[in-house]
Amino acid sequence: MAERFSSLRPDLARWWREQPVFFVATAPSGDAGHVNLSPKGLDTLRVLADDRVAYLDLTGSGVETIAHLRDNGRITLMACAFDGNPRISRIYGRGAVHVAGSPEFDALAPEFPDLPGRRSIIDIALERVTTSCGYAVPLMDLVDDRDRLVDWAKSKGDDGIAAYWDSKNALSIDGLAGIDGRPGIPA
Repeated sequence: MAERFSSLRPDLARWWREQPVFFVATAPSGDAGHVNLSPKGLDTLRVLADDRVAYLDLTGSGVETIAHLRDNGRITLMACAFDGNPRISRIYGRGAVHVAGSPEFDALAPEFPDLPGRRSIIDIALERVTTSCGYAVPLMDLVDDRDRLVDWAKSKGDDGIAAYWDSKNALSIDGLAGIDGRPGIPA
């Protein structure tokens, strides 16, 4: 049965912390542009309070989430149980981007693992939390985290990551501003 809350209950917060993967959805304002949906893992989600969560955003092939949040702030997170009791939960809220090197990023960084390629922390003020049954979600076993992104970021180093940001993260696919090539400096 579906339920709706204005904040995370302690049992649901614990459940969110236990999920090895979650999904992030954002979209630009208006009718044009693309909805972005990204999977996240590597122990990057933190429940900071019953009305606030954050996740460590790692360098990727695009910058849609950052661009969309700067455009309108809307964000939805979803997790589903792939083992144990079936459950789907969504967190709806307003997200803020704290770029690496900013005072806000530095204040929250100790909450997260020190992973290479950290570009921002996405800080979300919860507006609504829902749960639903998840009866159709398949049962699956987690084998392990993938090391590929971490290994790639280590091999690039700070200068290589900055060059990558210049080439891939300056604009979203919708043409919205992302981040410039210097870590810690927003577009």
